[in-house]
Amino acid sequence: MNGNGSTAPQEPGETLPARLELTVGAVANGGWCVARHEGRVVFVRHALPGERVVAEVTEETTRFLRADAVEILEASPDRVTPPCPFAGPGRCGGCDWQHASLEAQRRLKADVVAEQLRRLAGLDHKVVVEEVPGAPDGLGWRTRVQFAVDRDGSAGLRRHRSHEIEHITGCLIAHPAVEEAGAERLAWPGASSVEVVAASGGDRAVIVEPLPHRRATIPDVDAAVLLDEGRRGTRALRGRASLTERVGERDYRVTASGFWQVHPGAAATLLGAVLDLGRPEPGEWALDLYCGAGLFAAGLAEAVGPEGAVLGVELDPQAVQDARINLRDLPQAQVERGKVEEALDRFEIERADLVVADPPRAGLGRPVVERVARLEAPRVVYVSCDPATLARDIAWFAPYGYRLEDLRAFDQYPMTHHVECVALLVKDVI
Repeated sequence: MNGNGSTAPQEPGETLPARLELTVGAVANGGWCVARHEGRVVFVRHALPGERVVAEVTEETTRFLRADAVEILEASPDRVTPPCPFAGPGRCGGCDWQHASLEAQRRLKADVVAEQLRRLAGLDHKVVVEEVPGAPDGLGWRTRVQFAVDRDGSAGLRRHRSHEIEHITGCLIAHPAVEEAGAERLAWPGASSVEVVAASGGDRAVIVEPLPHRRATIPDVDAAVLLDEGRRGTRALRGRASLTERVGERDYRVTASGFWQVHPGAAATLLGAVLDLGRPEPGEWALDLYCGAGLFAAGLAEAVGPEGAVLGVELDPQAVQDARINLRDLPQAQVERGKVEEALDRFEIERADLVVADPPRAGLGRPVVERVARLEAPRVVYVSCDPATLARDIAWFAPYGYRLEDLRAFDQYPMTHHVECVALLVKDVI
């Protein structure tokens, strides 16, 4: 061992040791912590900042290594025993931080968001990750779980960065209504995956994706059953193809295979944050980009009132249909289908008082940032599930006079590295 605990420098052609003794540094985006071995970065899972660990190398590139901490030599005070017996090195890949206390998990996520803002947007911004109501112990929150199915028809969850399946008897972060379906304890011959969805309105659905050129055999399950037919979408085999989600006093129809926030408290929390930061006023003209089933559009429409207007833009045809149904009692709101930048051009949208955007993980991207910036909206509220693409897009907004005024971060995905952010960008008056 050398002075920092790593193995001695390698000679040319020497094989890298399968295990390394490392001192773990700061957290990185994606559920990793950063260490170094002979000048190379090592991304370590199942570790915490400040720990001394024995790590098993799982991947080697010319620039960095990936590794799992398989032995803890000096533990962080934030370390806890993972509540799930299937969590840990080489096991289920669904959770990243079960070995950290909930308080520590939120600090780590705050550090990641702040670091991404510094690195990609050049901003120093204090970040606090807030608890989302509904899962005080960080368990039992996930209302949508996709199980992989092996050739024998047994369901389980994928291991980290692997196609291998970890067979489980239950998932502790799954919502109780998902677990009641018992998907991981049933046989699914002919299926490649099974997704269980439990809605806040009490509905439950199972979406079965068959293997190519195979007919899936579906066991008796207490839920609506849908068949995923690829490009043709999903087809209901039993029960309804849509679910009911309730937020406050409003019900939303959501196609079972469509997008909805997976934490039971997330929809209400995010809607509240969007309205609080965006401050929509009666009579204003607002845009809801990537509007999905219309959660934010409904809240915006109620805020701007009959004298205002809201336009929602969404690419997915089924989500557009759901949103139109969900907004039919709000004539000041309309939803159009299309890619955001194309739809704004098609409808000749040249201004807005408020823009709300909730893009997929890839973020807005430069063309959409440029098109939104041309609207010269005084306020842009950006909802993001990826701090890296959020920070990148904030940097791209800056040349157009937009600056980050406020940001709230939410622990919508306890035990995982994921974090949801709602950022307010305001346009400086020149």
